[in-house]
Amino acid sequence: MTYFYLSAIFTSILSFFLGAFSLYKSRKSIVNRIFFLLSFCVSIWTFGLSKMVSANEELSALFWVKYLHIGVFLIPSIFFHFICALLNIQDKQKYLIKVGYLLSFLFIILNLSSNLLIANVKPKFPFQYYASSGLLYPVFLIMFFVFAGYGIYLCYRSMKNLSDVKKNQVKYVFVASLVGFIGGVDTFLPMFNIPTIYFGISFEPIYILILAYAITRYRLMDIKVALTRTGIFIVIYTLILGLPFLLASNLAWRNKLVALFGSRWWTVPLGLMAVLATLGPFIYIYVNRKAEERLLREQKRYQDVLKQASLGMTRIRNLKKLLNLITHIVTKTVKISYVGIYLYNQETDEYVLQVSRDKGRMPIPKLTPDNPLISWIAFKREPLVYEEIKRQMQDFSDPIYKHLEENMRLLTASVLLPSFLEDRFIGFIVLGDKMTGQIYTPDDLEVFEILASQAALAIENAQFYDEAKEMQKQIAQAEKMATIGTMADGLSHQINNRFYALSLIAGDSIDTIKMTDTSQCSPEVKEMIQQINHALERVQANVMQGAEVVKGLLKYSRTGDENFEALSLDQVIDGTLEMVQYKVRLSEIDLVRDYPKDLPRIKGNLTQLQEAFFNFIDNAYDAIVERHTMLKEEGYRGRINISASPKNNMLEIIIEDNGMGIKDHDDKKVFTPFFTTKTSSRRGTGLGLYVIKKIITDAHKGKITFESGYKVGTRFILELPIAK
Repeated sequence: MTYFYLSAIFTSILSFFLGAFSLYKSRKSIVNRIFFLLSFCVSIWTFGLSKMVSANEELSALFWVKYLHIGVFLIPSIFFHFICALLNIQDKQKYLIKVGYLLSFLFIILNLSSNLLIANVKPKFPFQYYASSGLLYPVFLIMFFVFAGYGIYLCYRSMKNLSDVKKNQVKYVFVASLVGFIGGVDTFLPMFNIPTIYFGISFEPIYILILAYAITRYRLMDIKVALTRTGIFIVIYTLILGLPFLLASNLAWRNKLVALFGSRWWTVPLGLMAVLATLGPFIYIYVNRKAEERLLREQKRYQDVLKQASLGMTRIRNLKKLLNLITHIVTKTVKISYVGIYLYNQETDEYVLQVSRDKGRMPIPKLTPDNPLISWIAFKREPLVYEEIKRQMQDFSDPIYKHLEENMRLLTASVLLPSFLEDRFIGFIVLGDKMTGQIYTPDDLEVFEILASQAALAIENAQFYDEAKEMQKQIAQAEKMATIGTMADGLSHQINNRFYALSLIAGDSIDTIKMTDTSQCSPEVKEMIQQINHALERVQANVMQGAEVVKGLLKYSRTGDENFEALSLDQVIDGTLEMVQYKVRLSEIDLVRDYPKDLPRIKGNLTQLQEAFFNFIDNAYDAIVERHTMLKEEGYRGRINISASPKNNMLEIIIEDNGMGIKDHDDKKVFTPFFTTKTSSRRGTGLGLYVIKKIITDAHKGKITFESGYKVGTRFILELPIAK
């Protein structure tokens, strides 16, 4: 009796607090709200049971019988409603739900106003008082088993069509319901004078615990593992607590202990309990580990493989090979239907699908950073599970969950794993369903998080390696250009000699033609001589023009005199235009000098400043061509505006164009070596603006800043010291 009383009072307290906890976890969830009502009814029932079996008077016992049956009559209808809400079939079963509640309240009214359900209370071994069935109590039992049995059947039937995670949750509810109602039957039997073992009440805490776990935890362990752990725990701690109790309660054993230890016989079972309680956790851990090794052998195997693979990924330098390896390992080892990897692309400011495994699917090719899914995982920094999002979408009215569910569905994602490198979100891995039909356990997600973390480091290394190779190519190209610049002096001399020779030959030939008497020649010969003369004049003109080009190239390539001098802005720009006109079609744009002629002179190196302005005009021209090509704006004409004005002891020079402009995410990299935004076939080396900054800030002790709007234009602001 004491055991029954303690079990009942413990179940009552546990039921109430677990129901309240589930309501606290999600007040808006209909499933959690109904579970709270169910738990509250179980609490009323079991508390009334404890008071009934401990009552010393018939009237008191009868009162508590009437009280506990308020909970009992409500349990089947609320349980059925709970199952329908869990399976999201409330609308289909709404009439049966209403019938259940109607019958429950009818039984409560009859119970409180008559003895048709509870006839009386009588002494029933081992209880001093226990309820006896009335005339209509079997009718209630029929209703009880119909609604409870149908609810359990709906759970069983639905498991065939549910997704893995939802199926696992329903399995918990199914098993818990069987445990709870089988245990509950034990408390009905004494009402019909049927002897029983009276241990059914012990199952009720297990029933409530499993249900609470199933609806408050998103990531449930496999039901086989959960039942195995629970069974091992019950068996081991039943032995730990039961053996000392059996030793103390058995009369024969107790007499032997009294004979051996006298009045201190009780120390033996107490000491045995202390020893077993100390050994209990170690025994449980050992047995549980062995059991899980057998149950989760396959899962442990692939988790170990993934851990080993994550450690070896950082040695792979080729990015494409690395990404293909990750998808291959995951799909083959874990047997996943689909794997995709998205990485952040700085140039397009998007998360782009790099590799995917399962050619039959058509996933989203790219996502922008302002996508709700990207914002969510970047903020949460933890795996996103599709079934969790679906449940949260049902429980909460926040539209964010709807957006998340929609995006994950389009990505065909069961799990989404973000990859971070410190605070930088570099991409994410999309995992489809397991082909075995198993769920993603918390242990799985923990291993995948390790994999994603190691993948982030490996991807960063591979990207850095690719960038380093590209940089080496650019450096080699820059060295070639520098070598050509170094050779320009000697080459220009040789080229000028050839031009001089060609000029002499052409001049002599023209003079010879002029001195030759052609009056006796036929018209055809005269026409041919005129054509030759014209061709030689064109050769001579082009030779002179080529000599000017060589002269400009030589002037541009030679290192400037270290001695700075006072220079006018016109002097710098005129020299720049002499050279840039052979690369840039100045006739296609408007180049405006918007400054007064009496500007103060600047202190600078003419060659270096002309090199800087050459790059400004060249870059502006490329940006104008890019805008004209990409946007195709009607009436658009490129414009480069150069303005200047004194500012303290500096001359502020503004070079502004109406070209394509610079994207926001590129503005911090403009002066970085080897970074270029040019998209044309004349793609640059990325050294121009880096060199300009060195010339302006280091060599001339000035300043350089810029402002830019994408598809609007760019403005560079220079400050150079005024000559004194």
